[in-house]
Amino acid sequence: MSGIAIWITGLPGSGKSTAADEIKKLHPEFILLRMDELRKVVTPEPTYSDSERETVYRALVYLAVKLSEAGHDVIIDATGNLRKWRDLARNMIPRFAEVYLKCPLKICVEREKDRVNTREAPKDIYKKGAAGSPVPGVKVPYEEPLNPEILIDTDKTSIDEIRKRMDQEILRLKGC
Repeated sequence: MSGIAIWITGLPGSGKSTAADEIKKLHPEFILLRMDELRKVVTPEPTYSDSERETVYRALVYLAVKLSEAGHDVIIDATGNLRKWRDLARNMIPRFAEVYLKCPLKICVEREKDRVNTREAPKDIYKKGAAGSPVPGVKVPYEEPLNPEILIDTDKTSIDEIRKRMDQEILRLKGC
């Protein structure tokens, strides 16, 4: 049987990596795919151009598809600012869920500014966006999911509640 894939999407600073880490603690068998880590390998000097984003997101989806086909469970921690990439994963992975961490841009900016552990995420992303860099939600669009399996307002929801809701979705996908 194929594995499941959960794509955690939202603006930079919405809580994607924190939520992914929490699920990984609960389910250590999951393989965690972080766009920020993949980008460092695929595009070590990123330009964040439309064509580059197309390449790295397609590579991310391909990797998630192959891992799930091999029976692995996958968490995708990636903004995925265009709906078409998340839809591509949905169409290619039979047991797929989209988790949208919705958060006001103002709060995302504050969170990003106060980050101590950025994991592999670029630093000062919103400062760069204000200076003209193509940052989702600032200089390039972020297309909100139309029908995510889970929508969580992270400015109003505790990490414990986020973990609980995501775990319920994992159990549903696994048929438990």
